[in-house]
Parts: sequence; C-alpha cells; structure tokens
Amino acid sequence: MNANELTTEIKELNLTYLMLARQMVHADKDMAIFRLGISKDIAEILAVLTPGQILKMSNSNMMLCRIRFDDNLVFGMLANYGKEKMMAQSHAAILMAGQPVEEIC
Repeated sequence: MNANELTTEIKELNLTYLMLARQMVHADKDMAIFRLGISKDIAEILAVLTPGQILKMSNSNMMLCRIRFDDNLVFGMLANYGKEKMMAQSHAAILMAGQPVEEIC
C-alpha cells in the first residue's frame, strides 16, 4: 500500500468513525461515552457537528480515533477465542471502563 492509498484509507476511517460516533451520541450519550472512551465534552461536540463539519474533519491524514488496546491483558482477553469468550469480553469491558477518557487538549 503506497502513501496515497494509506491516506485515502485513513480519511475513510475518519469519516466512518465520526458518523458512527455522532449517531451513537444521538442515540444514547452515556453509552456512547462508555463505548467510545470519550469525555462528555467531546460527546457534546460530536452531537452538534453538521455533516459538512464531519466531512471537513474527516479529511485529515491523521486518524481521529484511537485503538484502546494499550493493555496487553485487555488485548489478550478480547482476542481470546476459547470457551469463555463471553466472560473474557465482559472482563475486558470492565477493565477498559476503568481507563481514563480522552480529553481535548
């Protein structure tokens, strides 16, 4: 994959993420905050973004979302495909809920 293709993929990811995040915030703000790992302030900003603003923001060549697998334990739990898959996912959700949310700097 060359640099232009990578940039295009990042822009598409940004657009998809922002549209999904905005939809989640409109449907249930508290659940969106929890599932996206964002602060209340960011959720409020997402709620009022216009489609044009989302399109403009998504045009960045930097990813606007962040993978929250900073913890090997959480990553291992989510990747567990054994018999206890549901339990592992529940434990991972509990651990991720305890992580601090992202803030606007």
